Amino acid sequence: MIPCRRFFACGYHRRSLATHAALRVRARRRRAPSNDRGFYVVKTTDETGLGQQTGGLSPLVLVVDDFDDNREMFTEFLSFSGFRVAQASTGREALDQAFSLLPDLILMDLSLPELDGLEATRFLKNDERTKGIPIVALTGHALAGHSKDAKEAGCDSFLTKPCLPDALVNEIKRVLGKRAR
Repeated sequence: MIPCRRFFACGYHRRSLATHAALRVRARRRRAPSNDRGFYVVKTTDETGLGQQTGGLSPLVLVVDDFDDNREMFTEFLSFSGFRVAQASTGREALDQAFSLLPDLILMDLSLPELDGLEATRFLKNDERTKGIPIVALTGHALAGHSKDAKEAGCDSFLTKPCLPDALVNEIKRVLGKRAR
């Protein structure tokens, strides 16, 4: 077998970091303690410390990505980490979800069909109802110009894909913690 070109523990499979992250989440879930009915015992907001920022409820994160596998992977990991999660696959759908749900944070892919992530971010930041919602830009383009464009559009943070799930959760917690102050 050919060693993996990207750094990761397996060393022998040619999979992307996103695939490895999804596999790690599934492995963790299999090892997670379950109650007598077989349901997974997920950390409560008291154990994660997330409930302090949103009045006892887990923060609601809107995951916006046009790639189904990415959306599912982010949703699964964030749910397992104690967040409530909603999804959108286009820029227009993201606007509809943001206005109806008023999430605590939006994880926004910048390359979206119909309405790209930068335009959707500008629209959200210019509306009174959603201007206070932090937006974390997520993109596969690691160029310096993309980070600058995201900040100018109103994004509070910027991450490049593939990103490790732990780094994603830590960044979301950091941005939510900054908002709570």
